Amino acid sequence: QVQLVESGGGLVQAGGPLRLSCAASGGTFSNYAMAWFRQAPGKEREFVGAVSWTGGSTIYADSVKGRFTISRDKAKNTVILQMSNLKPEDTAAYYCAGAPSWTNNLRASSAYVYWGQGTQVTVSS
Repeated sequence: QVQLVESGGGLVQAGGPLRLSCAASGGTFSNYAMAWFRQAPGKEREFVGAVSWTGGSTIYADSVKGRFTISRDKAKNTVILQMSNLKPEDTAAYYCAGAPSWTNNLRASSAYVYWGQGTQVTVSS
């Protein structure tokens, strides 16, 4: 059974960096698309970025492009979200998600089968 476990959340000042990790286990992740979503209180879950497990292709939401980088470490079965120049509006619970293939609708949460429990990121101004 696939499990995704996020870590690395916390409180950070605006302008600072933070690194989130997602440990994946219980499956073979070749051809998977791995993504990060976030959800702020009272708001819809929002796509942040996705990475192809095999080829390393990436896509990002416009709101984080140039500030966030998503990558994967195949040897450690880990997906990383490196965040920089954080803003108060980045405050949210961040979720790791896995989809069995790289498709054209990866910005939609419905494309993902597996989800982690989330880790909270709070950016103070």
